[in-house]
Amino acid sequence: MDHHLLPSISLIIPTYQEAPNVRSLLAAVAEVRRRCALTLELLVMDDDSRDGTREAVRDAGLPWVRLVVRTANRGLSAAVIDGMRLATNDVIVVMDADLSHPPEVIPELVAAVADGADFAIGSRYAPGGRTDPDWGLFRRANSRFATWLARPFTPARDPMSGFFAISRDRFLACADRLNPVGYKIGLELIVKGRCERIAEVPIRFRQRHQGRSKLTVREQLRYLQHLRRLALFVHPGWASLVQFAAVGTSGTVVNLGVVQLFSVAGVPDRVAIASGIVVSVLNNFLLNRRFTFSYARNENWLPQLTGFVGASSAGMVVSYATSVALRIRVDLPLLLAVCLGIVAGTGLNFALNRFLIFRAPRARRKSAEAPLSSR
Repeated sequence: MDHHLLPSISLIIPTYQEAPNVRSLLAAVAEVRRRCALTLELLVMDDDSRDGTREAVRDAGLPWVRLVVRTANRGLSAAVIDGMRLATNDVIVVMDADLSHPPEVIPELVAAVADGADFAIGSRYAPGGRTDPDWGLFRRANSRFATWLARPFTPARDPMSGFFAISRDRFLACADRLNPVGYKIGLELIVKGRCERIAEVPIRFRQRHQGRSKLTVREQLRYLQHLRRLALFVHPGWASLVQFAAVGTSGTVVNLGVVQLFSVAGVPDRVAIASGIVVSVLNNFLLNRRFTFSYARNENWLPQLTGFVGASSAGMVVSYATSVALRIRVDLPLLLAVCLGIVAGTGLNFALNRFLIFRAPRARRKSAEAPLSSR
């Protein structure tokens, strides 16, 4: 596509203590804007850096550049979303401030969106893309592993990229569904924007020019939390069931641990067994309330606990009855009958908790049940 025919562009650059890079980046973007005759506005979304970023933007003297200083709800993803809400042009482009993304690729990303792509990525892993040789082995392995974890949500080769483009209309259509954790806002937009036609434009990813990377162990853990949220969005029923089963497994471990601890302390077996059951039920209740059914964790806990105990009791009865029936009437092997009984009891327990005890608000159910096209 002829650069002169490209739609208007809103470029979003989130910053936090990136003053050493801002001047060079603004100059590079200005050159691309001039050379390609782009209609482009640039929003620098700064998380109150107080490191000279304000002065760098001011000294650049570019009327099409706007600095927004954010003092609340700081963080990369939140900064990007706020910037996208402020955007006024047809296509929104997001890039990092550390000079790792080549500004000269902006027209190609915009052209891909104009040609019908739902989402365009400046990709390190598309054919022709690459990273600098001095990008460390740990960073490469970490990036590849994070990409592999995202595979259930998108076939894109580089969904972790922070350099991407999306139409403003598509962003606005999904803006109210966005609640990212951490820094992978691109993956959030792909999933919740229901982006199926994804274009990947190869780039050379450079090592950051100056400053320190914001990638920390904490951010990596937040990424796992983000994947959990996306799983609940895409497959709310199955994701909740898996979490419920994982919590149940942890309860078994807690039960056995309490029994062993009390037994070693000389507590009578009956008391130890009863204590293990009580503690494991409380463990399961708290974890399910916090994670599996997190949307209900701000509601009154006492009725929820009462209902949870009742549902657990019903599940145990069904598990016992199913196991006995399969063992005696069908003559299944004992362990197989017990396993199938556990599955039946867990299924009933989960259904009672999800649809009765921790019932989702109506608005959330409608959002969760909205059909997603297959990816």
